[in-house]
Amino acid sequence: MTRIALVVSGDLRESANTTCWPAQKAMEDKLTQVLAAMGHELWRAHPIKPEGHGFIASQREGMDIFAGIDPDMPLIVAESVWQYSHHVLPGLLTHKGPILTVANWSGQFPGLVGMLNLNGSLTKAGIPYSTLWSRDFDDDFFLDGLKSWLETGKVEHDQSHVKPFDVATVAAEDKALASRIASDWHQKKLIMGVFDEGCMGMYNAIIPDELLMKMGLFKERLSQSALYFAATQVPLEEGKAAYQWLLGKGMTFHFGSDPKTELTEDQVVDQCRMYIAAVRLADQFGCAAIGIQYQQGLKDLWPASDLVEGLLNNAERPPVTRADGSIIRDGEPIVHFNEVDECAALDALMINRVHAELDQPIETTLHDIRWGDIDASGTVDDFVWVFEISGAVPAAHNKGGWAGSESYRQPAMFFPAGGGTLKGYAKAGDIVWSRVFVEGGSLHMDIGRGKAHELPASECERRSKATDYPWPIMNATLCGVDRDHMMGRHKANHIQVAYVDDEASARRVIALRSALANELGITVCHCGDI
Repeated sequence: MTRIALVVSGDLRESANTTCWPAQKAMEDKLTQVLAAMGHELWRAHPIKPEGHGFIASQREGMDIFAGIDPDMPLIVAESVWQYSHHVLPGLLTHKGPILTVANWSGQFPGLVGMLNLNGSLTKAGIPYSTLWSRDFDDDFFLDGLKSWLETGKVEHDQSHVKPFDVATVAAEDKALASRIASDWHQKKLIMGVFDEGCMGMYNAIIPDELLMKMGLFKERLSQSALYFAATQVPLEEGKAAYQWLLGKGMTFHFGSDPKTELTEDQVVDQCRMYIAAVRLADQFGCAAIGIQYQQGLKDLWPASDLVEGLLNNAERPPVTRADGSIIRDGEPIVHFNEVDECAALDALMINRVHAELDQPIETTLHDIRWGDIDASGTVDDFVWVFEISGAVPAAHNKGGWAGSESYRQPAMFFPAGGGTLKGYAKAGDIVWSRVFVEGGSLHMDIGRGKAHELPASECERRSKATDYPWPIMNATLCGVDRDHMMGRHKANHIQVAYVDDEASARRVIALRSALANELGITVCHCGDI
């Protein structure tokens, strides 16, 4: 019998840890039973706490727990919830035994998202690991993979859908355009405004400065306290005017009377004040893109920034003026990278420039790879992903635009000061998906085609209730990339998406973006049917 250590990373917020613990406990029980049936003991390396959960809830706690684990033991990190990777990353860095990350295939809580973030962080840190996922831990895919890990210390996933990009396949016109854009970035230089780095333990989302500097990108490190102060200085009347603009466009707000648990008009007006402050700070510092961390610190001071972020990433948005009355970037997005994911920022800046050059839809956003399921309505005869960011997308991505967008209060266990989301269901259309990530000390980018699907209202409702109802969803399929291909390859919890006019446009966009990334020194792989 082999003894296997189990560690479980959790949230920094105790309200989330206690709420999500029953789902985590159920997953651990199943995993323990499966391993016992194979003749192995799953040993929980840290106890259930008096607070009512068994999660590692801080970096120091994780370090102390790993100090008591035999570094040569096989070790499983099992997640059915969102987790902060830095809670366990220091211990995993010095662990010598085989490491397996496991998540339950469920939309209830973001366990898949948490595992993918840990995988991306381990990849960036150069820590060898294997990974598996399962709905009930009794399917052949999971059991065969687990047996492989127990016998060899490794699980190999099918990578046949991944092909290295060959710049020789790009038309001369697009190669020349990519070279011109790269030269322009090197000469004029761009600034990424970072409102506090390192959101929610996402080590994988931080790009070392020296890698960005090579391509003409530089960070302006800003403080969320500055954003908070700037928001307090925006007159209430300006916030109300932006809110009235949204109402005039047909956006729906689901208000209640209790600000502790329900969305109120005052919360939305304050969100609009923060939006105005963010636009002005981006203009003041000359930022080509900005990223707001929001989940820690700021959440205790001001309503959530999600609505702010959706507004920023939309070309059509409430006008914001300078002191002289001129409108800041009229008719353009203020590129925002959610959760200060700098890999998404770099990706979004490339999308913004390439799509403008090719006259393609310019709005882009990241999503969590939250979950996926067979379409219960039968509309799409395929596995359909639920891409779902935790709060906001540009309204242009939603069916109906602003009129098809609505706002619900962010969950109280995460956001005590409230604030509304920018929810909708993504319109049908061709998309290009991508992810920039750090591996081996250098930048890489995976890119491919996909389709967003409009599903019946009943199926959208089912999927939304199976995840987090206030949050926006893109129901998507990926061309030539199935569920397990994606999970076995992807190096992040986030995926970047942008619409294109049609399949031909998708191929042109992919060619130009790949050539641009290549010019900037990024290693590119094409995934699936390009």
